[in-house]
Amino acid sequence: MARNRGIAVRLATWILAGVAVIFTVIFAYSYVISRNIILRNVETNAENLALSTVNRIDSVMKAVEKVPKNLAIFLEDFPYQYGDILRQIRAVVEKNPEIYGATIAFEPYAYSMNIRNFAPYFYKNRGELSFTYIPYEYFYWDWYQIPKELNAPAWSEPYFDEGAGQTMMATFSVPFYRAISGEKRLAGIVTADISLDWLQEMIGSVRIAETGYGFLISKNGTFVTHPSSSLVMNETLFTVAEERGDRAMREVGRCMVRGESGFVLFPSLHTGKQCWMWYSPLPSNQWSLGVLFPKDELMADIHSLNRTIVWLSLAGFVLLLVMIFWISGSITRPLRALSRTARQMATGDLEIPIPDVKTKDEVGTLAASFNSMKNSLKQYISDLKETTAAKERIESELKIAHDIQMSILPKIFPPFPDRTEFDVFASMKPAKEVGGDLYDFFFMDEENFCFAIGDVSGKGVPASLFMAVTKTLVKTKATQGLSAENVMIRVNQDLSLDNESMMFVTLFFGILNTVTGEVVYSNAGHNPPFLLSAAGTITPLQSTGGIALGVAEDCVYRSRKITMQKGDALFLYTDGVTEAMDGREELFSEGRLMQDLAPLSGRSLKEIISGIMGNVEHFSEGVPQADDITMMVIRYFGDKGTNSR
Repeated sequence: MARNRGIAVRLATWILAGVAVIFTVIFAYSYVISRNIILRNVETNAENLALSTVNRIDSVMKAVEKVPKNLAIFLEDFPYQYGDILRQIRAVVEKNPEIYGATIAFEPYAYSMNIRNFAPYFYKNRGELSFTYIPYEYFYWDWYQIPKELNAPAWSEPYFDEGAGQTMMATFSVPFYRAISGEKRLAGIVTADISLDWLQEMIGSVRIAETGYGFLISKNGTFVTHPSSSLVMNETLFTVAEERGDRAMREVGRCMVRGESGFVLFPSLHTGKQCWMWYSPLPSNQWSLGVLFPKDELMADIHSLNRTIVWLSLAGFVLLLVMIFWISGSITRPLRALSRTARQMATGDLEIPIPDVKTKDEVGTLAASFNSMKNSLKQYISDLKETTAAKERIESELKIAHDIQMSILPKIFPPFPDRTEFDVFASMKPAKEVGGDLYDFFFMDEENFCFAIGDVSGKGVPASLFMAVTKTLVKTKATQGLSAENVMIRVNQDLSLDNESMMFVTLFFGILNTVTGEVVYSNAGHNPPFLLSAAGTITPLQSTGGIALGVAEDCVYRSRKITMQKGDALFLYTDGVTEAMDGREELFSEGRLMQDLAPLSGRSLKEIISGIMGNVEHFSEGVPQADDITMMVIRYFGDKGTNSR
């Protein structure tokens, strides 16, 4: 009975959390539903307002389009005189309040053989009709060039017509043609201009709440109208997005200039507020209209209601809190004692006694668990100390092994500063503390320079030991004066003997005659090196057909010869270079290696290796190194005294 009562009382401590969760879920659900309803209404209203404004603008622009189209038909079908042309243009501007100005711009010498530029222009100047001839070379302006090239009517981008209209405008241009010697030829362009002041006034009448507004951009993203006059004709939506580093704004701009419609979050460029925006294209000229609804102003009522609900809920929450604390006070006393004990144990004091809890409910079980945990922690800490000490010993031994391995590889460059017939540079980056790659170089005699690079199967300490043995055997056999293929045969026999672990090593071994430049080499299953010629060509060395050393004792190895010219270089590497992988598990590959070697072939040896290493690391960025990376470059200079390192 006492056990049941203890559980029941303790469950009361969760009531507060349960009430809070339930209230939060209900409040969040109510808020989301209300917000979605408002958002749907905003989207519908925004779409309707945008489309109605688009239709108003488009109806005017379509009416404007009909005028130059009809005039173009007249010019094509009927003969005309100077007076007819002026009367027609004047009538266009006088009888159409939406049209700011109009002209008939003839092709060079199309109006008269004595007149190259002929474009009479009527326009409205402060309410009065004015006349002038377009004074500039209009043949190269967009409003003339685009319809001419397209052979079709077209709207121009907004521009400032300095010298004629003297205002910001956009032009609808229609080409017209005349039959000359039975051939239809372009005679000129009929235009009708609309003033951006008219568009600004129409779109400026769009007002939503206190700070909502509309704006218009051209098909290239240029602001045609906007409450911030500094943006009009000076900025595009893309330049503003670039300046702010706003990728979302740039993407919205792309959608708008593609002629799409949509409803998105968009920052007000006028006030900086977050707004909901509906954007829609103008069918007549692919400009795009955006209508912004301020988010905070539209959501003000629901936020006010939610604040009231939150305050009422907090008041009830406080009353419930007082009741629960009063009920649970008597229950939590042993729990507080256990909490103090746990904090003391957290500091490392595992000798502190656990409070004696007499009850048989959950608190009593917890106290017993604490006591068991204390004993387990003591044992765990004792075991951990032993494990940590063993791990530190292993890490220390691996560090020593790494230092020993690196010390047996040549690492002082240039290694033979008194020898100017050639230069050599090498580098190795192990994948683990110790690796299985190797490289070495030494003189067989005064003229013959031996070099080798290899890759042992496997990783870690066994591979490093096998590498050290291989390196020692190669040098021992080579210094006996053996040929390249005999060095390979002897080393293979020694490595294959009693090779119970079945380890093997791929090896490339070469002998460079520093006087003649002749290289005799033998390859035991290793990646073929590249010959970097002084002329800039990159060629892989031919294979000699040998398999890896240590596989079979009776393997036969052969050699080939090449002759290096002055300035030629040999690039040797292990498969850690070509088999480096990127995040998509693609290999670096020999093809990419040759491609990257091309711009580096004329550089110093250190720059060649560091350049390839940098490219490999960049290629496999974010992917752990899976294999040792080793490279060596040998450049032949020829006669003594010609070394230009």
